[in-house]
Amino acid sequence: MDAWIILSIAAAGFQTLRFMLQKTLSMGALSAMGATYARFAYAMPLAAVLAAAYLLWSGADFPASSVRFWLFALSGGLAQILATWCVVALFARRNFAVGITFKKTEVVQTALVGLIVLGDRIGAPGMGAIILGLAGVLILSDMPGGDGAPWRRRILNPAAGLGLLSGAFFAISAVGYRGATLEIASNDPLARALVTLAAVTAAQTCAMTVWLAWRDRGELVRVLAARRTAIWMGITGLGGSLCWFTAFTLQSAAYVFAVGQVEVIFSLAASVLFFGERISAREALGIALITLSVVIVAIVP
Repeated sequence: MDAWIILSIAAAGFQTLRFMLQKTLSMGALSAMGATYARFAYAMPLAAVLAAAYLLWSGADFPASSVRFWLFALSGGLAQILATWCVVALFARRNFAVGITFKKTEVVQTALVGLIVLGDRIGAPGMGAIILGLAGVLILSDMPGGDGAPWRRRILNPAAGLGLLSGAFFAISAVGYRGATLEIASNDPLARALVTLAAVTAAQTCAMTVWLAWRDRGELVRVLAARRTAIWMGITGLGGSLCWFTAFTLQSAAYVFAVGQVEVIFSLAASVLFFGERISAREALGIALITLSVVIVAIVP
């Protein structure tokens, strides 16, 4: 089995654990923005130490970076902040497994971003998979009750908007991170991933610290008070990011995310076993359609 496939599966496992912790914190101790900030703040020092330790251990010089590296890294970092906030906010509206599945539209959206940014062509089978995934999203976003026509409930509701936005932002961040790792002058995939990860988490933490200090200083205090749980969110987030970043150095983002769809299975298990939630037949159908769509994207050229 190729290394990037193993890394993608491991990343999905770490990410599921991290979202479980974020959901727990966002349901009481922290706001959606606070839970998002904690994920980066507690990962930042660990990422910096890991990058420095690896470079010292390997005897490698600090890899040179370029302006293009920072453009890719900072745009990817901002997109990831917005994507993570969308996912945490989504947890308050739908259950854990459905929230994660909304997020997983990132796979088909990454294919679209690749077409726009890199000129990657999408054939008829790939477009069919995208349409199939969209059908799954519409089924998942059909909120029970409410006023208006069924199509209005499916499309014009906050859950659908947050899910689609999170997928779009994660797609942009993946393309940005892959671009950043490829800009680093090193033949060592792990070194490129660690340096990119350290740079991105430092920038994200600094930016969000300034934002919260301006908009909600009390949330900074609450993030510190929640450190016993938040530190584990930082560790799992770091593990997931390191696996994603290293996989991005070896394979295109769309294929990495396609394999990462095992996160849907992990989230279903977490939803039932840890949060005691039930998956309806309609939601299961939506999850199945999205999963099938990304499998097609992964296996069809």
